[in-house]
Amino acid sequence: MNHNSTPVISMPESASWIVNKLTDRGYQVCLFGACVRDSLLGITPDAWNIATSASPEEVRSLFGKTGDAGCGYGTITVWISGESYEVSSFRTEDGLKELLKKQAFTADALAWNDREGLIDPFGGRRDLQEKTISCIGNPGDLFKEHPIYMLQAIRLSGQLNFSIDPGTREAISENYQQLSKVSMDLIRTELMKLLTSSHPDRIRDAFSLKLTSVFLPEFDTMMVTPQDNPHHCYSVGEHTIHALMAAPAIPALRLAVLLHDIGKPATRSTDPAGIDHFYGHNERGAELADSILKRLAFDDPTRDTVIALIANHDVRFRDSLTTGRSHVRKMCAKVGADLFPWLLDVMEADVSAQSDYMRMKKLLILKETRQAYREILAAGDCLTLEDLAISGNDLHSLGIRDSRVIEALLRTLLNLVLDHPECNRKEYLTELAGKIYLELENDRK
Repeated sequence: MNHNSTPVISMPESASWIVNKLTDRGYQVCLFGACVRDSLLGITPDAWNIATSASPEEVRSLFGKTGDAGCGYGTITVWISGESYEVSSFRTEDGLKELLKKQAFTADALAWNDREGLIDPFGGRRDLQEKTISCIGNPGDLFKEHPIYMLQAIRLSGQLNFSIDPGTREAISENYQQLSKVSMDLIRTELMKLLTSSHPDRIRDAFSLKLTSVFLPEFDTMMVTPQDNPHHCYSVGEHTIHALMAAPAIPALRLAVLLHDIGKPATRSTDPAGIDHFYGHNERGAELADSILKRLAFDDPTRDTVIALIANHDVRFRDSLTTGRSHVRKMCAKVGADLFPWLLDVMEADVSAQSDYMRMKKLLILKETRQAYREILAAGDCLTLEDLAISGNDLHSLGIRDSRVIEALLRTLLNLVLDHPECNRKEYLTELAGKIYLELENDRK
């Protein structure tokens, strides 16, 4: 096994305590996997995996709060100060090599301790230096046995900004259909890690290597749908990829950007001048996104958020000081004041991935709209029924008993206040509600 000296890896205090306790008892101990890779790259690891010559039973006996990690490799979860660490057992040096081999990619098949330095049996450090994702052993055999590693290779390339070596790419393209055997839960997890990475544009590789044809065929259609329109310079799919790169790395937001134009292929039309139009693509996109998100087993809150963003991403704002400000309040009321900034983020990413035609004007309007939103919040303007100075109980006290009438009156008053926030006064709204109700009653007679 190849051992190389490396700079000392700095562990969290709890991880160091586990390592020291095992070392003091005479067991061989090392860090391994992604935490070593990330430390060598100057990235703070998300988790710290520990390998030891102690058996699972010996690990349990040494630490108070433990549990079965459930991965089937003699791995025990050790809980220290509310944080969990996975401790995996090996019995010999070859056992450590076998443990590292299970990491699939050379860049992850690294171990380290302060006595031996870097333990690198598969050339992982070389691939780190060359910024390459390579498989351990035959990639075709690996992908047949563990198809999710194909998508994981692309996800890692996005997270690390690495290239995928030619042999691995070829094996993915030859085995892409194997991904259909993988649960949507695993696919969703890898997709979201890719989307929230620093290079979500690597989804282009998932398309070119045919993986998206298995779990997101709608994206493949987007990639071949042109946009012959002055506002655009890319196909629908390439526009989406550029928009992903411009969007904040918030999971639901990036997911909304991925799907924001999913309805365009189905709504594309071309006028006599040869210009493409996509009328109603946001509504159609919301419908398709709902089906896609259910297929990928996303939770209901995520689905609701993404659908709301897609359904409203094509709204146009204008002068934010007059009629535009009223429009901002109404959109806040429609999608929710908390979600409204994300809607603007989706719109900005969308515009940033369009042609130069009118781009600066569009971005300026969005900037003014964001400022108007901040000022509306600062002013405490009414944006919801709960913010109205009058309630259903107040209307009930006026003698209005029909709940449907009460609901309709409150929504009428809210629409008024969204246009004229200065009207949100209880006395004024009570008097106005009474007049509207009397008019309704007279009309019925």
